[in-house]
Amino acid sequence: MPLVGYLVYEVIGRVPAHVSRDELHSAGLAALAYAARGFDPSRGVPFQRFAATRIRGALLDELRTADWASRSVRAKARRRDAAEEELAGRLGRTPTRAELAAHLGVAVAELDAVHEDVHRAMVLSLQGFADAGAVDDLLPIREPGPDEELLHRERLGYLLSAVAELPPRLRTVIHEYFLEDRPMQEIAEQLEVTESRVSQMRAEALVLLKDGMNSQLDPELVPAPARPEGCVARRRQSYFAAIAAHDDFPTRLAAGAAACSP
Repeated sequence: MPLVGYLVYEVIGRVPAHVSRDELHSAGLAALAYAARGFDPSRGVPFQRFAATRIRGALLDELRTADWASRSVRAKARRRDAAEEELAGRLGRTPTRAELAAHLGVAVAELDAVHEDVHRAMVLSLQGFADAGAVDDLLPIREPGPDEELLHRERLGYLLSAVAELPPRLRTVIHEYFLEDRPMQEIAEQLEVTESRVSQMRAEALVLLKDGMNSQLDPELVPAPARPEGCVARRRQSYFAAIAAHDDFPTRLAAGAAACSP
């Protein structure tokens, strides 16, 4: 079983059924790609152990931002998200926190509190996953077949293209968080936003990466937009088209192969 799949399988049994396996896999795959690019064999740490640590951390972060909050918090979060999409369509850009709060008729502090409540909402069973110290030592190791290897390279190639085509600020968050291993506080200071906003941007980027890859590999998995003719839908389609045009097939496979080779 591939490393990402094994770790996703390990955690999925510990969390509520509504947690998306696809979103966990997207976060893990992004961490694997950046682990491959950031691996330094001179440190003497086996790549499998190094990558497993990065992937496990990415899965935990994804779970921390998952919607495990109370019904009231989930309802507020859904209302916030719907308002943000409506405003983005009207303004042609992501609304500021102040604009979003004004649209909802709440204070900015209350808007931030909703995000913090969702961010903190976790189940205790995560502790067992976080403390699983040496699961990477137990992972079965086998050589993938030719078809698996080709698909894996293609997926990684599309992932790298999807990262490259992200909006600049989202790309910065993904790059700094996964490749540079910087804490959210430092990224927030660099971008002059709150940690909560960085967390939102990271979640937004991971959704874009997942949908961007699926648009090329599994189009039926891309959710239909609520407003097909809206500004948000048009921006997403432009992003998908940019991923498709970023590389030709041989270049994409070569990039994926390079990412697979520590």
